[in-house]
Amino acid sequence: MLKTERIEVMNLHNAMRGARNPLNSWARSDSSFNENGEYILGENDLSLAVRLRKAGSDHRKFLRQIFVTVDVTAPLYWWKEYDTYKVGTVANSTSTMHKITSAPFDMSQFSVDKMDDETLVHMQAVIDYLEVLRTRYLETKDKQLWYDIIQFLPSSYNQMRTCTMNYENLISIYHSRKNHKLDEWHIFCDFIRSLPYAKELIICEDE
Repeated sequence: MLKTERIEVMNLHNAMRGARNPLNSWARSDSSFNENGEYILGENDLSLAVRLRKAGSDHRKFLRQIFVTVDVTAPLYWWKEYDTYKVGTVANSTSTMHKITSAPFDMSQFSVDKMDDETLVHMQAVIDYLEVLRTRYLETKDKQLWYDIIQFLPSSYNQMRTCTMNYENLISIYHSRKNHKLDEWHIFCDFIRSLPYAKELIICEDE
């Protein structure tokens, strides 16, 4: 299970202005904001952006200035893989350490969509025992019980993080993970494909 919410793309207009700095070609810019406040690339600017994108990372520095912020809810086993993308990305997560005992454990807090019926029975037993530990901890504040919860917590536990990245990061993520075994990566790649000008500036399948 993976969910993306509250998506915002920022600074496209400044990035495109910067892309024209090397040749002082600002007069050729033909992009503008529409009535909804969205920045729409004109034919000249889009053509330049695509050429720079295909010319390689040294020439497409403007992509590092197009920022994306998104709230991602995903299981811990997916976040472990996402955390390999440290350069140029930032994430603030909900705190497992501080808030793990703040709400009752139930199945909705875990990614179990691929489990068969027999495994779900065992998973329910795990969740039930986590709730026993949580209740005991709230009653006693015994740190041993808190450690029991942290170390017994399955990697299918869902965590929400607010992530910020740029289009250059997304090129790396998309082309590294689009054929990954985990379905969560396919959902994340669908999110990438939904971004403004992703086809031309991120995916660029004809390269």
